Amino acid sequence: MARQWYILQVHSGFEDKVKATLEERIRKEGLEESFGEILVPTEQVVEMIKGSRKTSSRRFFPGYMLVSMELNDQTWHTIHQNMPRVVGFVGDDRNPIPLSDEDAAKIIGRIQDGSERPRPKVIFDIGETVRVIDGPFANFQGVVDEVFPEKGRVRVMVSIFGRETPVELEFVQVTNT
Repeated sequence: MARQWYILQVHSGFEDKVKATLEERIRKEGLEESFGEILVPTEQVVEMIKGSRKTSSRRFFPGYMLVSMELNDQTWHTIHQNMPRVVGFVGDDRNPIPLSDEDAAKIIGRIQDGSERPRPKVIFDIGETVRVIDGPFANFQGVVDEVFPEKGRVRVMVSIFGRETPVELEFVQVTNT
């Protein structure tokens, strides 16, 4: 039987601890052949804190993990037998349904994308009022005119001397008001 991806629900905030505990249990029970990767869906995010860029890790599915495994009685019991902070498999806990290959590929791709190219912590919409927090236009308020997600930039219409002026800024240079 081939390994498939399953979603495991755990207590939010304890994903890394559950992953470490599960990996230790798999190693102790000698089930390395039945289990593959165990992933906590995270991505890198960039934000501006006190005038400097900070990159941090953010879980985009808090309380969930992806487990690649062959599902049988022994592997099911390994996860369920007195595992602290594990709620169970998503869906039917007794007979979990594996993720489709397309869905698993999307989530894994997002994890890899997020580690290679950090995303902005806040996403902006056209027409949203924002405040500039960095650069020569710091403390100016304006309205988002255009968003360039691939570049990580926005065009903001800022009022300078009573005239609306377009200013192109990075996502981390503006914040929601």
